Amino acid sequence: MNRCRSLLFVLTATALSSYATRSFAHDGPGAHTHHEAPMAKAGREMAEAANNLWADLTPEQKLKAGFEFTDPLRYDWHFIPRPRKGLPIKEMTGDQRALAYGLLSSGLSQRGTIKAGTIMSLEQILASIEKGKGPVRDPELYFFNIFGKPGSTDPKQPWGWRVEGHHLALNFTIVGDQGVVGGPTFMGTNPAEVKDGPRKGLRVLGEEEDLGRQLVKSLNDEQRKKGIVEDVAPKDILSLALRKAKPLEPAGILVSELNSEQKELLNSIVVLYAERLRPELAANDLGKILKAGVDKIGFAWAGGLELGQPHYYRIQGPTFLIEYDNTQNNANHVHSVWRDFESDFGDDLLKKHYESASADHGHTK
Repeated sequence: MNRCRSLLFVLTATALSSYATRSFAHDGPGAHTHHEAPMAKAGREMAEAANNLWADLTPEQKLKAGFEFTDPLRYDWHFIPRPRKGLPIKEMTGDQRALAYGLLSSGLSQRGTIKAGTIMSLEQILASIEKGKGPVRDPELYFFNIFGKPGSTDPKQPWGWRVEGHHLALNFTIVGDQGVVGGPTFMGTNPAEVKDGPRKGLRVLGEEEDLGRQLVKSLNDEQRKKGIVEDVAPKDILSLALRKAKPLEPAGILVSELNSEQKELLNSIVVLYAERLRPELAANDLGKILKAGVDKIGFAWAGGLELGQPHYYRIQGPTFLIEYDNTQNNANHVHSVWRDFESDFGDDLLKKHYESASADHGHTK
């Protein structure tokens, strides 16, 4: 199988070192891809997975799953339980489910795929806890959307896909001549920690919580004056499900004001979120962070410092925003998101695409 060396994202006193990837080697039958660019490979594999699923759908299922790339639904995303358009796992055959999970895994890393699947499985635990008193909880009510035509006869034609349901929203945009973007990317858990039953102790997003708390508790008194921005945590992530995220204020304590151990902790959190996506996409996001300047990244915390107390943090740089909130259900209900100020829904790629498109390509510059 093709493999990519783990990304290296190491914060130092003044900068962030670059990442490296191993060259892709040919393995097994099919076209050789020794010199295939990483983003081209990502887009090709997503198109293959999407077309494999599409080919197995009935005409009625295609009407539910497929939309024009320009359909406003592409931007209408959320992480709450609500009615959704698309084809749910519940209405798929066994073969179709396998193909749908193939599409899901084409956009995520191995760790990201495991997290996504486990988040879906928490719906059954939540149903047992609520005993029918809340919204419908069903691990099969996660919806697949395909926007446009993957790998159409025009390789430059943009397309996208999404997997969405309660506490999971994964949005991907592919512009053949410009690249691939994954975002917004949302993952949440309720319960954050399973308290009873055979899965007692499960914490799907436990590392995200533990590293954030470790970092804020490592701050000295002077650092906390900047790093802790509020005594009470907000009730949810501040960016919510906005079409376009904007930088938040105050930024918190900057990287340049952290010691080496604290920088390593911040490094670990950023990489943890970035690597929810497949390696090529994670590398691209980290590369943009490097280019924009590491010293401009800030860490901000709000709420209590101890386990079980409502808390929130964000990590923000010129290009991106990470938010994490654990306040609901007695601080046992996590929302977390990665937003890109310019690239969510492929906005920056599409702008370049449309500006460079010829008049006969069907776009207005």
